[in-house]
Amino acid sequence: MARNDAEVEAAQELRYRVFYEEMTAKPTPEMAAMRRDYDDFDPLCDHLLFIDRRRPGLSGITGTYRLIRRSAAAKRGSFYSVSEYDVQALIDWPGEILELGRSCVDASARSMPAMQLMWRGIATYVFHYDIEIMFGCASLPGTDLNRLALPLSYLAQNHLAPSELRARALPSRYVDMSILPPGSYDLRAAERLVPPLIKGYLRLGGFVGDGAVIDQQFDTTDVCIVVKTDLITEKYYRHYERVARETGAI
Repeated sequence: MARNDAEVEAAQELRYRVFYEEMTAKPTPEMAAMRRDYDDFDPLCDHLLFIDRRRPGLSGITGTYRLIRRSAAAKRGSFYSVSEYDVQALIDWPGEILELGRSCVDASARSMPAMQLMWRGIATYVFHYDIEIMFGCASLPGTDLNRLALPLSYLAQNHLAPSELRARALPSRYVDMSILPPGSYDLRAAERLVPPLIKGYLRLGGFVGDGAVIDQQFDTTDVCIVVKTDLITEKYYRHYERVARETGAI
């Protein structure tokens, strides 16, 4: 986890390089002047970092994920996702919830298992804070719905969240994801077009909310991902129980 302002700023600089320089997001004039991606949530949340220790100092920060728990959202007055989705069903969940976002890896580090290691860190975080639900906006590149018709239709028709966990795109931003009729397309071909990060959430048993949202600033089409953490915590409970037995702690 980022331990000080300098590490948070390094993560923001990484986000700027990936989102605004490598990809096609549009920075505000203030962001462009500072060459950092930032907002009001950053001072309140936890920043997970992937650090390449072979690089000097802050230049080793080559991967990041932003983690917002219920307590951090309460200080801000909302979760980040509320600008795109009605997440009241998730907020009403009685247990701890975690919003994930702003994940990226520097181009120079993508040959390393950065994302896998950050997910291992998230799993430890989930176990530590007893988090039951993870959610957040995940992106498909571009805003051309004709080009995205296959993956969006596949997600809506095969991975829709159950009603009690279903976020819904705000009425003013709602885009129907079921563009193609069920049965009219090849499921495997559609699945191949789903971005790797979203596939990773689905492998954990994740779902998508109702409706997509066009994000003009980031030049993406967003879906809301929801993951119950049962599978993650079960794995870690087994791991720590085994360690405890081997060390005589239980």
